[in-house]
Amino acid sequence: MKDSFINRKYVIMAIVVLATLGLLVRLFIIQVIRNSYRLSADNNVLRYVTQYPARGLIYDRTGKLIVYNQAAYDLMVIPAQTSKIDTTGFCDILGISNDLFRKQMKAAINYSRRAPSVFLKQVSDETYARFQEKMFLYPGFYVQPRTLRKYSKPVAAHVLGYVSEVDDGVTRKDPYYKPGDYIGKSGIEEAYEKQLRGRRGVKIFLVDVYSRIKGSFEGGKKDTLAVQGTNIVSSIDLDLQEYGELLMQNKKGSIVAIEPKTGEVLSLISAPDYDPALLVGRVRSENFAKLQSDSVLQPLFNRALMASYPPGSTFKPINGLIGLQEGVITPETLFECHRGYLFVACHDHPSPLNIVGAIGNSCNAYFCQTYRRVLENPAYNTIGDAYDKWREYLSEFGFGNKLGTDFVNELRGFIPTTDYFDKYYGKNRWKALTVISMAIGQGEVGTTPLQMANMTAAIANRGYFYTPHIVKSVGEGHNIDKRFTTKHIINIDTANFEKIISGMEQAVNSGTAASVKLKDIIICGKTGTAQNPHGANHSVFIAFAPKDDPKIAIAVYVENAGFGATYAAPVASLMIEKYLKGSITNKAMEKRILDMNLEGSNSEAER
Repeated sequence: MKDSFINRKYVIMAIVVLATLGLLVRLFIIQVIRNSYRLSADNNVLRYVTQYPARGLIYDRTGKLIVYNQAAYDLMVIPAQTSKIDTTGFCDILGISNDLFRKQMKAAINYSRRAPSVFLKQVSDETYARFQEKMFLYPGFYVQPRTLRKYSKPVAAHVLGYVSEVDDGVTRKDPYYKPGDYIGKSGIEEAYEKQLRGRRGVKIFLVDVYSRIKGSFEGGKKDTLAVQGTNIVSSIDLDLQEYGELLMQNKKGSIVAIEPKTGEVLSLISAPDYDPALLVGRVRSENFAKLQSDSVLQPLFNRALMASYPPGSTFKPINGLIGLQEGVITPETLFECHRGYLFVACHDHPSPLNIVGAIGNSCNAYFCQTYRRVLENPAYNTIGDAYDKWREYLSEFGFGNKLGTDFVNELRGFIPTTDYFDKYYGKNRWKALTVISMAIGQGEVGTTPLQMANMTAAIANRGYFYTPHIVKSVGEGHNIDKRFTTKHIINIDTANFEKIISGMEQAVNSGTAASVKLKDIIICGKTGTAQNPHGANHSVFIAFAPKDDPKIAIAVYVENAGFGATYAAPVASLMIEKYLKGSITNKAMEKRILDMNLEGSNSEAER
């Protein structure tokens, strides 16, 4: 009996020893081999607060600040750490309703009871200050700092773009972005997102059972600093941009101005536009929906880059250049103007005219006959071959293709191919007269205002251009992409450009745009009236100045405004004088343009 008890004692002791060893092994695994439990414990006493970097600032070409940052705060919540709180007092501090409180808490719980999530985005400085004083009353809630965009002037919305929160598509595509991050949308903000965004950091804090911060973890040794985004100097002249937007108030259309010798965009205006501040902060979604739903004015539609307009008579300089280069006309070639030639109307002017006079007086018949000679050139086997060569010249100017700017939403316009006409009319069944309307920038041809401004810059440079771009320098190194410093040479002799420029000078000095000439600045320009099948014609004008040392090339479209000389030309002249002189001499013309209201017109740009 005694031996039986002794044996039982040993068995019990063995069980105790084995159980103790099992516990020790389990503790070793938990504490040494596996760190998930340790991390879970850490998460109960540590708070990881993301340090969002301030986005880089954006300046204009003269150093004026356009876009900067203002402080804002995201109110975070860890549902498991919240207890009974004074909901009414909480809502009063934040200026929200009880219904919103319940909705946000439900969303946070559905996300995770123990992981932090955003309860309320972009709380203002004032609200944060009030909440900070009483935050100890609301365990489980804390504030995470971040910044929002702020604008020095309510202009250049289409140039600058906006910033919005990333969606699931972005986070799946790019692992850098996490839920709650913000990303640039359109304009400079999108094109230079990687430079502007900076780099996130993190601070680790010790918190007590009431979720109150008690200090940095390990003295901040494991914290990482946020790195501010890179500053950018845009090519925009802020004063010129603001003035152009003022001129285009109550109108539809676009202005694009370029510095010819660099390709830098001096102003890019799409009207109607909007105040960029509307797309900042908690009101962004609501305002974006309102802007997007405006199907009449379409303020979010960037006409400068995305509208495909017929260029009208502003296309004549190109056809004149091609005719001279191909040798089908010479500077001395004269054509009679028969109004109604080939069913194309014209207006009163001297006749016959050479190339200089034809541009100065915008003679339709002259360019129809020139274009016909280009396509019927016996140097080519077929009209298709001649047309392909004509289209090749246009491609050198950037028509029918994206120019490759730093704008992400640039469109290519439309220059039809021979296949297009073969399909439409039948192979070898179309002739020069079939497509004669393209001689004067009508018919199937479609160009963007940016492309027309670039063409004008190429003419001003006597045969070359730099890819238009919106940024002058990035960061301390003042670097820009090398594609913006590469000269694009056009295969047309400089002497031919000089003849076209003489015609454009005549157009402003004594021709179709004589009403907008300036006393002390020689402007070379070309008027256009672009036919619009959906309503009133568009007023178009291209120009550069001064003639011998061009500093600005410009294209202006005013939708549904009629003759180019009536509306688009005055806008361009005012912009040129504003940029070159800083003031306006023709106050009467300025007042007429400012008072003009065409916003209620019944048509929009062809796309």
